[in-house]
Amino acid sequence: MTNDSAIYSDPLIIDGKAYNSRLLVGTGKYKDMDETRQAIEASGAEIVTLAVRRTNIGQNPDEPNLLDVISPDKYTILPNTAGCYTAEDAVRTCRLARELLGGHDLVKLEVLGDQKTLYPNMVETIKATQTLVKDGFKVMVYCNDDPIVAKQLEEMGCVAVMPLGSLIGSGLGILNPHNIRIIMESAQVPVLVDAGVGTASDAALAMEMGCAGVLMNTAIAAAKSPVLMASAMRKAIESGREAFLAGRMPRKKYASASSPMEGIIG
Repeated sequence: MTNDSAIYSDPLIIDGKAYNSRLLVGTGKYKDMDETRQAIEASGAEIVTLAVRRTNIGQNPDEPNLLDVISPDKYTILPNTAGCYTAEDAVRTCRLARELLGGHDLVKLEVLGDQKTLYPNMVETIKATQTLVKDGFKVMVYCNDDPIVAKQLEEMGCVAVMPLGSLIGSGLGILNPHNIRIIMESAQVPVLVDAGVGTASDAALAMEMGCAGVLMNTAIAAAKSPVLMASAMRKAIESGREAFLAGRMPRKKYASASSPMEGIIG
């Protein structure tokens, strides 16, 4: 089986739609729109998230529009509620995005607890989820690594749950692999690592664990060469997924010879 056939016969399914890439990327922190475009192209991502409160997607007609660079004809646009600290603000932001994007209903919900940690406020997140699902939105939800809350969000109707690997923008990698594995054990919707990835090995680890995908922004945008890092992340996601599908060898306490002992000439 070739690399391409292994990847493309194993799509990521979000709300009934298939995607070849399991890497989702953001649009913030790049030096300009051209670098944004180049990095996203190098990443191979098909789902691109953008912060409605910080990005012009038509609400400011006199400013450059990000959608001129990241076309909805080429990518699935995933508006997010970054910068929201209450359920009310998050719901209002999603409704604005739906209006600006002609009825688009797939959104990434994040409701933050404080500016220092950007840790999710799960009480407000649950409140916003209830309203958005009732309002017809397809919610991909950023959450902490609590398996009980993650399951509740799924049961409320979220189309994907997205536990943090570590704090947003920290680059610390996946600090909570055991909790994420527990979340995946019972999930019937995709589980994607969201936040904390710093380099390609972090992304590969998430995929080797069995995560459905990884969403990242800072790990690419804050690299010395964002376009090259985007390419590295693309490869890491693909190789990590293939390693998961292949099934790693069991860990052993002692050595085991690579070649069989039978038939050795004395």
